Amino acid sequence: MKKSIILLMSVQFFVYLGFGIIIPILPEVIIQQNLSEIHVGGLLTIYALASFFTAPLWGALSDRTGRKKLILIGLIGFSLSFFLFAFFIENIILLYASRVVGGVFSGALYTAVTGFVGDMTTEENRNKYMGFLGMSIGLGFIFGPAIGGVLGGISLQVPFIASGILTLLILVYAGIILKEPESVGEANKRQLLPKGGMMFWQYRIRNLFLLSFMVTLILAGLESTFQLFQISKIEITPIQIGYLFMVSGFVDAGIQGGVVRRIKNGTETQWILGAQIVTAIGLILIPFSTNLFWAGFSLSVFIAGNALARTALVSLTSKESGGKYGTAAGMTYSMDNMGRIIGPLLFTWLFTRMNGDIYYISAILAIISIALIFLYRNSKKSLRSV
Repeated sequence: MKKSIILLMSVQFFVYLGFGIIIPILPEVIIQQNLSEIHVGGLLTIYALASFFTAPLWGALSDRTGRKKLILIGLIGFSLSFFLFAFFIENIILLYASRVVGGVFSGALYTAVTGFVGDMTTEENRNKYMGFLGMSIGLGFIFGPAIGGVLGGISLQVPFIASGILTLLILVYAGIILKEPESVGEANKRQLLPKGGMMFWQYRIRNLFLLSFMVTLILAGLESTFQLFQISKIEITPIQIGYLFMVSGFVDAGIQGGVVRRIKNGTETQWILGAQIVTAIGLILIPFSTNLFWAGFSLSVFIAGNALARTALVSLTSKESGGKYGTAAGMTYSMDNMGRIIGPLLFTWLFTRMNGDIYYISAILAIISIALIFLYRNSKKSLRSV
């Protein structure tokens, strides 16, 4: 059990590291080729789209053919996407192709891994092990940009070659260690709208879903434009952006491990309100960047607010779901995915027209989204009483 869980956690870590590793590299690649900055958003969006729309198909296939086989196939395809990006880094069409391949096979890995854990656990310990997977996903998001930036200081291809090789090593290890679980149930198919999810939209929990979308939209917008802006302001390098994301990653971890534990039951909305204000302050500070310290400070302020809002929202949504925890989590995940699909393309397009002024727009969106909390508070249509 323990060996399998550790391996599955490492698979999830690399899936989400693969999403983040491109963030500090992509702007540099696009600028060096004198291409429009809109391609930064396009290459981030197409990955999320490919994963989002193919995951349900992979989930159904996983139920029929087994989890281990799909994990091995996913690892082969995912490693291929890294090598494609590294070896064809000067061909924009093949870069898009590599991102599609990466997104498609990340969907296979996500559904097969969560289905595997579902099969090998009981109702009593499933939340615990799903929590481990969630932690590995968070670590992938934190360290992806950091590793990409640091290794990108050597060469823009190095992070992808290293990730491709490590993914192949995990493939070999998985082939030896993993044993197909005895019972094959329903995989987490990451449906576009989870079964039964539409019922939620009749109740006040819908405001929490919409707020989750806004929080992720703003985060995805910053991820896709921050380096482009700092290149124009302070000529930041990939290795410097890697260090900044590493520092902000530790801020994120500190919020998750320290501040969140102080949130008492019934006070979640107050913390979310404060978090969105901190998020807005961080966004307003970004355009005033004149050196690396200020860029890192403003990014860390933003990440602190965003991390707090995300975590408090997950907790509040779970309590408001009327016991339908899985369906509510699926709906939140779908809204988050929509934010990651729309955010990069929208904000890089705005960046080509407004440059740093887009962060004022993002700050306004963060403040406006607070209205969703007031709508939630004032509504009496709660699932808690149903």
